[in-house]
Amino acid sequence: MTTLYIDADACPVTREAIAIARNRRLTTVLVANGTQNLSRYADRDGVECIEVSGGSDAADFVIVEHLVPGDVVVTQDIGLAAMVLGRGSVAISPRGRIFQAATIDMELAVRHAEAVHRRAGKRHKGPSPFEDEDREHFRDQLKRILDEVACS
Repeated sequence: MTTLYIDADACPVTREAIAIARNRRLTTVLVANGTQNLSRYADRDGVECIEVSGGSDAADFVIVEHLVPGDVVVTQDIGLAAMVLGRGSVAISPRGRIFQAATIDMELAVRHAEAVHRRAGKRHKGPSPFEDEDREHFRDQLKRILDEVACS
């Protein structure tokens, strides 16, 4: 059975993802560092919370360790998305963008180039503000993904 994992460090669609998974009777696992107050979700049916140490990639590695093919991960981290795809699972961003194996290497290269640019003291345009349309697109895409996974 599919499990929905949420990289819950600053995830703006946690409530929506939990609601969608609950409607499908799927387990949701929230993984975040101790600053995210996961306890507000802990008493809900079908929701498990894993609190990790403060390391920058600690949540990512916990999620990857638990994945089986067909699981779904909500993350805005391209590095985690690449590892998720490598495990035969599906990765979706909070804006509803589904990460693809065909383009993930290019996305990682762009992320690296931007990091080099920032380290050189230069700036680049950040993401646009998170809008209601992003939230709606995420809900639609997550429902579609979960329906597809259930059929396979």
